[in-house]
Amino acid sequence: MVLTQFSRKTLHLVIDMQRLFGEETDWHTPVIADILPNVLRLCDATGDRTIFAKFMVPRTIDEATGRWKNYYRRWSAIMSGAPDSGLLDLVAPLAVLADDGSIVEKHTYSVFGAPGFAERLEAEGIDTLVFSGVETDVCVYASVLDAIDHGFRVVIASDAVGSSDVAAHEATMNILAPRLSEQLEMATTQAILDAWDR
Repeated sequence: MVLTQFSRKTLHLVIDMQRLFGEETDWHTPVIADILPNVLRLCDATGDRTIFAKFMVPRTIDEATGRWKNYYRRWSAIMSGAPDSGLLDLVAPLAVLADDGSIVEKHTYSVFGAPGFAERLEAEGIDTLVFSGVETDVCVYASVLDAIDHGFRVVIASDAVGSSDVAAHEATMNILAPRLSEQLEMATTQAILDAWDR
């Protein structure tokens, strides 16, 4: 796919590329190893125009709200160990690229659930968001839908996203995302880099 050139107000959003998903946990997402080289290529090219979203797990059920309590009852093993084990950290190759200003912590599927995130993008005049990370059918797609609702130009790096559920990833990329073709673009990492205005 040939993309029109991105504006200088383009941001790369890396979703949930954390040890929690990259290592042998109940939420292990093996595809992280496959997509990491392309995520790194995007990060290297975009530099300080990259934000890393991290999915944060509460320490106790009581810290969760509403139906999230049910969710964390199911995943109690994750909840009990992740906050203090370093599993919420970014995977090693990305951790060295991030600083406090480039990390957004979220307790929801969508990065737009992080307090002040949408306002930050507005204040910076961001008009385009490029997405990479995991999982395609959960946190990536939830964030993409919110980005569309906020009116951004939205691009998914097709070879830099993945899921622990291959069928769900393919359904998102081949069925759901194409339904939004007027508002959502999908392109390879190389095509995105070719269109990035540096």
